[in-house]
Amino acid sequence: MKIIILGAGQVGGSLAAQLASEANDITVIDTDNVRLRELGDRLDIRTVHGKGSFPTVLRQAGADDADMLIAVTSSDETNMIACQVAYTLFRTPTKIARVRESAYLTRGGLFHNEAVPIDVLISPEQVVTNYVKRLIENPGALQVLDFAEGKAQLVAVRAYYGGPLVGQELRFLRQHMPGVDTRVAAIFRKDRPIIPKGDTIIEADDEVFFIAATRDIRAVMSELRRVEKTHKRVIIAGGGNIGERLAEAIESRYQVKIIEASKARADYLSKNLDRSVVLHGSASDRELLIEENIEEIDIFCAVTNDDEANIMSSMLAKRLGARKVMTLINNPAYVDLVQGGEIDIAISPSQATIGTLLTHVRRGDIVNVYSLRRGAAEAIEVVAHGDGRSSKVVGKSVGQIDLPPGTTIGAIVRDDEVLIAHDSTVIESDDHVILFVIDKKHVRDVERLFQVGLTFL
Repeated sequence: MKIIILGAGQVGGSLAAQLASEANDITVIDTDNVRLRELGDRLDIRTVHGKGSFPTVLRQAGADDADMLIAVTSSDETNMIACQVAYTLFRTPTKIARVRESAYLTRGGLFHNEAVPIDVLISPEQVVTNYVKRLIENPGALQVLDFAEGKAQLVAVRAYYGGPLVGQELRFLRQHMPGVDTRVAAIFRKDRPIIPKGDTIIEADDEVFFIAATRDIRAVMSELRRVEKTHKRVIIAGGGNIGERLAEAIESRYQVKIIEASKARADYLSKNLDRSVVLHGSASDRELLIEENIEEIDIFCAVTNDDEANIMSSMLAKRLGARKVMTLINNPAYVDLVQGGEIDIAISPSQATIGTLLTHVRRGDIVNVYSLRRGAAEAIEVVAHGDGRSSKVVGKSVGQIDLPPGTTIGAIVRDDEVLIAHDSTVIESDDHVILFVIDKKHVRDVERLFQVGLTFL
């Protein structure tokens, strides 16, 4: 596939690296020559220096025969105009744009071919807000991913010493919970992936990914770690777009306070939020945190645009007694350094956004793609089509399917029913199949596996 990416920042650069490794023809456009040179030296891609909304620059990048344009610059307006130019002059089939400003998103009917021709809108703030909201709703989880419109979830937890299943083989999971069906999709032990089998023994500090019907998630988590009390009190450090959206999403169920450094922004938030308490000040102000009873706070969530400010305020809140801290970190190099110590969960906006973009780049009827373990692994939801003659999966049991190395089928969603995958489970046409791919280099093999042969057509 021939893809043009506008923007060589964190999202654009990470996306280029991921797609180039899958044998796509990638061209990156940016106004920053230094950043382009770094990407060009590291990846097998083309780079074009210039403004991505200019017709001459797009033509130089190969827009005449490009399959897709992905506009992820820091400017909403540049992204939108680039899609307009790509549609009007080059008839680019698929146009994806990152649009952050809510003023553009709240007006219906703006994005279509007769107005602003964008096929897929990506809002990083909304993606991150949903991501953090799921973590708050599932105490103890490191990551929570929705599939089949929320009917099934893939959850990552860290197994703790003394937990019911630690030191036991996975086959005992069903004996512990006879009324709950679940499957461990993957285990990461000291950053090394392990394909789970019946005789695999869970060890303390393992990062365990399991899949189950959403209603059963809490029961499974209780087998792998201590059941944490439901969160009640939340402090959000930073009242920007993400902070505001997160407060709006959770304030009806939780006691929410927002700490915002800008007086004007704090005034705006206090007028526009219904129940949240807005505090004007610095989240790194020790006296302010103590005054707001930080030791009684269930979650401290730092979501400003400054990585260092987020990290420092989170570490201070943890030392002062906050039960759990979540920290937004834009620099991917920082994520692995800080998570697991005083910072419980480090959130990477670029990785969260890339998963949404990959959903529309993958071949086949792909519904969801999630980038996991900083891009090393992927969770994919794909719809099976065809019949026993035209498909390599339809009509076959899970045990009969020749899956690529390091790939497991975790669950199948059929209508409103969640079926945890076992060797005898047979895949039918229109099933939503949820797969876990430990090595992303085999993603193309997964796509081919679900392609329909000509006999179906």
